[in-house]
Amino acid sequence: MKQVPLIPSSACGPLGVKHLPRLWLKVSLRTQDKLQDDYHAIGPGFDRLTLEALGIQQEAFESFIAQERPSYIELEAWIIKTQGPKLSPRKIAAHNRLVSNYQHEAETRAQILDAAGIADDPTLLTAEMLNNLDDWTAFHKNVLE
Repeated sequence: MKQVPLIPSSACGPLGVKHLPRLWLKVSLRTQDKLQDDYHAIGPGFDRLTLEALGIQQEAFESFIAQERPSYIELEAWIIKTQGPKLSPRKIAAHNRLVSNYQHEAETRAQILDAAGIADDPTLLTAEMLNNLDDWTAFHKNVLE
């Protein structure tokens, strides 16, 4: 059965990088053809921003996960080993602020809210919250209905 990635973008592991656990989950599921079909393993938003913040090439990230099938902690250890001094607390904090404050376009917000059965609400702006609603809606539709 294919899975909806229910780890939120706000989650972080010991390294403290928001969205990294979700990215690990999505790529791990995709390498085993278990990611829900309408999800990107690595999309243009938070996924690419996270890899850029860590200084990791998409191909290297995907290859490591496909070949090693690491636990999340093993992934963080690989990142520390390969990126070492490039991982500054300041860069991680800047990335985390970007994730927390990122807002979807009005059209994307409206589509997500409509699918969830919520009237368009301009106060629900953060992509973190909207992505959660999108995941929960997809999980309900694809798994629970």
